[in-house]
Amino acid sequence: MAFRLKLVPADTKIDFFRWQFLTFGLSTLLAVASVVCLLVMGLNFGIDFRGGTTIRTESVQPVDVGAYRQALQPLNLGDVAITEVFDPTFGPEQNVAQVRISAQDGAEAVTPETVAAVEAALQEVDPSITFPSVESVGPKVSGELIQTAVYAVIASLAAISIYIWLRFEWQFAVGALVSLVHDVLITMGVFSLFQIKFDLTTIAALLTILGYSINDTVVVFDRLRENLMKYKKTPLRDLMNLSVNETLSRTVMTSGTTLVALIALLVLGGDVIRGFVFAITFGIVIGTYSSVYVAKNVVLWLGVKRDWSKPDPKAAGTQFTDPEAQ
Repeated sequence: MAFRLKLVPADTKIDFFRWQFLTFGLSTLLAVASVVCLLVMGLNFGIDFRGGTTIRTESVQPVDVGAYRQALQPLNLGDVAITEVFDPTFGPEQNVAQVRISAQDGAEAVTPETVAAVEAALQEVDPSITFPSVESVGPKVSGELIQTAVYAVIASLAAISIYIWLRFEWQFAVGALVSLVHDVLITMGVFSLFQIKFDLTTIAALLTILGYSINDTVVVFDRLRENLMKYKKTPLRDLMNLSVNETLSRTVMTSGTTLVALIALLVLGGDVIRGFVFAITFGIVIGTYSSVYVAKNVVLWLGVKRDWSKPDPKAAGTQFTDPEAQ
């Protein structure tokens, strides 16, 4: 007899709408607070968005990121990122690293004197170190990166909403869009509140959150559509509760196993990836919450087509939801 791990009983009957006004009100409050926090405190932009200088180092000795960072601490350079560069074409005595220094407030770039001080400090740690290249990112390029990042998030939201609209109905698309905007806003609000470094890797984490959150939402929506065809007289609220309960085991198992790996990375992964991992970890928690308590509440308030077994030529995307067409 095979052993099956069950974190959630097979037949749960949780009333997820019992506190719907409290949960949705809390989500609204957190979203508004996040907007206020972003307007008042702003984001702690990293080098990618603030501009700065990247110094490429090369040495015959192995790269010691900890020693490099300790040598640069007395210089009070602010945001400094040190990463080792791996390439299969490098020889055994070719150890390469990148030192990225953020521009100071009020300055457009890192001064040559600062670059010289950094090079001197690193040469004290490793006399054999050389500096093949020094590249600067100006405020204009940083501004373009911010603009492109915003466009990427907006385009992702739009594409996901269109997919949900075609796959289900416009009410589902609105619910999914509200849920995704909720996830992004609150995640960015947390970054603003605690002034966690916000860079291109955080944008990648936000896009990952969008994909993860909509995946869970689609699972619930798909089960709801099946139940709408099966129970044509059951109230919509009861069908939504039933759908979430039927997919609850899958939601808990997927989110739980993902969080186990992410928490390990968050604790043991080091400072370089901590912001990225924190964004995904928090995003998965808030995304799971929004799939259960935000998206379906919006759909309930908007109302949906009840008899999905009959095509509705007036409804957008019906050709994709007709069981005979799939």
